Amino acid sequence: MRRNLWRRFGSTFAMGAVYGLTGLALVPLGLVLWFTTAKGLPSVAHMEFFTNAQRPSGIPGGGVANAIVGTAIVVSLASLAAIPIGVLSGIYLAEYGAGRWASWVRLASDVLVGAPSIALGLFAFALVVVPQHHYSAIAASVALSVLMLPVVIRTTEGAVGLIPNGLRESGLALGLPRWRVSLQLILPAAAPGVITGALLAIARAAGETAPVLFTALGNQNLVFDPTRAMSTLPLVVFRDALTPYKDLQQEAWGAALLLMVMVLVINLGSRWVLRRQIRLARQL
Repeated sequence: MRRNLWRRFGSTFAMGAVYGLTGLALVPLGLVLWFTTAKGLPSVAHMEFFTNAQRPSGIPGGGVANAIVGTAIVVSLASLAAIPIGVLSGIYLAEYGAGRWASWVRLASDVLVGAPSIALGLFAFALVVVPQHHYSAIAASVALSVLMLPVVIRTTEGAVGLIPNGLRESGLALGLPRWRVSLQLILPAAAPGVITGALLAIARAAGETAPVLFTALGNQNLVFDPTRAMSTLPLVVFRDALTPYKDLQQEAWGAALLLMVMVLVINLGSRWVLRRQIRLARQL
């Protein structure tokens, strides 16, 4: 009787400690969300913030349309480069990755995941910017694609590895070559997990500042040419927040709120896709 009482007390104490520490960990996140929303809401409340490009301090009507377009172009180019390569590499590691080469690829992916983003920015600067003698969105996309690549590889490998072997054996029994089984049967079955990893990689790339600072540099004009310098939302936050002008600081808070909402939507979308995969798997 006394032993059961102590077990209940220990269980209650442990659960209370878990909930308490979880709530304590959520306090900084809640403060960041509340503070950014309170500071940035006055800027995003005006449509000019989304339709106009940046303007010098003291000139009303400035916005971040150039940064929104720049973020979309840079991240899109990086995704076009990183996601196909990452997905194919992840499929290779999951389906054929039993040798030494696969172990080296996994090691390289793990190292790149923890690599400082500023080092990747310097890499793209030396690889693209220096030979071309000018900054560009293409150079920024190269840096961000290297940043996204290991995330896509590891998440794809994990998603493909969860597919039951029975599906592979069924395809092989029908006489399909193994590469067709991987691309036509395994990849569609693992698509929700692969999409989740791609969305997480996009969210990470969209919020990076250092690689874009070394490669795209920034541009207050609204441009669509990827061979020219461009601005992104993280660059607006970085530069405007350091100025002594109140209107530019307010613009930085608005860009930070917009960036935070964008990343939040991408993460919620990835979670929705993952939950849908789990629901479909249970129905099957």
